[in-house]
Amino acid sequence: MNIEATKLELIHLLPQTQKETVLAKTKKVFEDEQVDWWDGMDEVEKKEVETGLAQADKEELTTHGKVMKRFDKWH
Repeated sequence: MNIEATKLELIHLLPQTQKETVLAKTKKVFEDEQVDWWDGMDEVEKKEVETGLAQADKEELTTHGKVMKRFDKWH
């Protein structure tokens, strides 16, 4: 069975079940498979995000307009 047929079968089966255990297990499968974007980043990227958040907390911000103006020469 291909993936699209499997999806359609699940779409059909889920509303029909009255078993909470089946629904809980299905939900857990999705939760377990979900990857946090933070975990997919390397340490350099995480440090850059943390630096940006710290700057934002201290209101050390640059407006979108200023950034776009600065990089307009490459547009």
